[in-house]
Amino acid sequence: MNDLVVVFGGSGFVGKQVVRALAKAGKRVRVAMRRPHLGAELRVMGDVGQIQLIQANVRYPESVARALEGADAVVNLVGVLHENGKQNFEALHLEAARTIAEAAAKQGIARLVHMSALGAASKGARYGRSKYDGERAVLSVCPNATILRPSLVFGPEDDFFNRFANAAKFSPALFYTGAKAKFQPIFVGDVADAVVAALDRADARGRVYELGGPNIYTLQQLLHFTTKEAGRARPLIDLPFVIAFPMGLLADWLFKLIPFADPPVTGDQVTMLQRDNIVGAEPGAGAIQDLGVTDLESVEAIVPSYLWRFRPYGQFQTKQNPA
Repeated sequence: MNDLVVVFGGSGFVGKQVVRALAKAGKRVRVAMRRPHLGAELRVMGDVGQIQLIQANVRYPESVARALEGADAVVNLVGVLHENGKQNFEALHLEAARTIAEAAAKQGIARLVHMSALGAASKGARYGRSKYDGERAVLSVCPNATILRPSLVFGPEDDFFNRFANAAKFSPALFYTGAKAKFQPIFVGDVADAVVAALDRADARGRVYELGGPNIYTLQQLLHFTTKEAGRARPLIDLPFVIAFPMGLLADWLFKLIPFADPPVTGDQVTMLQRDNIVGAEPGAGAIQDLGVTDLESVEAIVPSYLWRFRPYGQFQTKQNPA
């Protein structure tokens, strides 16, 4: 009988691709989610009956334990980029991670893949600190867990290229900070393949892997590429950190009053931009190639296939050469 893998966070941007990759690999998949009635699209990512949806809330240990009954492995993809009410860093990155790991250990589930983030560290931005604390909590309970730390993840539903391309539709200029901050964007499909490999490889147990794509870019280069592919050339205005940080704090506070909207930037995200987001930060950490995922997709190959939606005249708009 094929493995039963329980996925927490399976309805998100990365989660959908992980569910699809697990199904393709022949696994039975149980997706634990707060609102399973909203996950109909997940059921068709595998054969009939291969993907099951179950109600669970990571804030309630009994529901997590119920979701793990009979499982052979577990994948934790739960996370947020900014806080909103009960969906905060400590609750999701630390407490939820601990709850899932403890439930897995109690039921004797030996294989656990935990999604963290590149930049997880004991110091710095609150996001990175909470991710680091979550890793420690998981490994303290399940020392054989595999920790994956991706850089900026891109794909058709990403929150980076789509967000800035959409902003260029309405703004005469793009304001940002950290022009020289370096990123190593990785395709969401490659991240999903890394999750499957981490579950299947015995040599991945108890290890940390940093996941980065084939190329490194500065933030300025990524924004220039975005506006070019969206057909919306805009001035890029790099704000000093001393200006951007209080603006981020203000935006974070204001958007907490609007529960269904995301802030353009938060003070914590500004803090994160003071450090590069590329692999090689931690000695001894593995790379995605060490998991056998070597044919990596590039930003240039994938991103234009979905940024056409933001072009003024649609998919078949021809690029105009300057006079």
